[in-house]
Amino acid sequence: MRAAVLRNGQMIVRDDIPDPEAAFGQVLVEVKACGICGSDLHFAKHGATLVGLIASMRGGPALGGGTVDVGRDVFMGHEFAAEVLELGPDTQGPKPGTLVTSVPVMVSASGVQDLAYSNELPAGYGERMLLSAPLALEVPNGLDARRAALTEPMAVGLHAVNRSGIAPGEGAIVMGAGPVGIAVVAALVRRGVEPIVVSDYSSMRRDLAARMGAHHVVDPATADVFDAWSEHAGDRQPVIFEAVGVPGVIDSALQAAPPKTRIVVVGVCMGEDRVTPFWGIAKELSVHFCFGYELDEFSDTLRAIAEGEVDVEPMITGQVALDGVAQAFEDLGNPERHCKILVTA
Repeated sequence: MRAAVLRNGQMIVRDDIPDPEAAFGQVLVEVKACGICGSDLHFAKHGATLVGLIASMRGGPALGGGTVDVGRDVFMGHEFAAEVLELGPDTQGPKPGTLVTSVPVMVSASGVQDLAYSNELPAGYGERMLLSAPLALEVPNGLDARRAALTEPMAVGLHAVNRSGIAPGEGAIVMGAGPVGIAVVAALVRRGVEPIVVSDYSSMRRDLAARMGAHHVVDPATADVFDAWSEHAGDRQPVIFEAVGVPGVIDSALQAAPPKTRIVVVGVCMGEDRVTPFWGIAKELSVHFCFGYELDEFSDTLRAIAEGEVDVEPMITGQVALDGVAQAFEDLGNPERHCKILVTA
């Protein structure tokens, strides 16, 4: 079969990938749509750094990425929706023809394997892949594959909002309106949070944040997001979501945040950073780091998209076939052109 793989930092298409075969507990699926994640773009350039960070981390979750050999071809694509082709022997699961999505992990008797970055297991940037039958969720309400594929990234935003403990009646500042920031905005809107003030340098992303429900958007090149918050919310304390993932942003949030507020870090910064502890200490700030999502948050996000509680259509700014993946990686580097490009069958 054909699949796009990462080789020496570049995406190439291979047509010699062995057809995957479903074993016990597995489902063979045909990929219908897969979103290109910002973490995939970063992994293409800094994969060795990520592998090294995971390998050196103590006491953390088993993320799977530490076993990836970046010197070999790497399968990627973890934001997918796919049609069931067949079940493995003695396996119960969605019947053939069913559209499904899943968290991007393979669970077997030998342990948990990552489907986001793997040398062995084809993923969403391929024609077919294997899923764990117990984790395959049927896409409800006739939801199309394009929108179902955004379940995974939108669940990241829901998890960040859940971790924040924000409640209706509270407001939020979202720093960054890339896909992660937009997912946070969507989850905040579902929660009834008001106002939601978003900052981003990109006019396209600011417009998208407003379409997704943000009440006020700010260009940090010309206005300060904390001044904008004060203008619209007065003396209320916001919950601050850092969704940029660039060195220096956390420190700037510590410097500007009102006293006793909480900062939720959902942007994934791969490099080293520095902070000024005094600002957090003097103002008694709380900082919460969050990553990924829980299984129930993934399923809740799928339900919300399928029932129309979240409209992800505005986020989809492009579609390509497998042969267009490499160019899509390049195009996504321009925040004025795209938010989410889907690889579609």
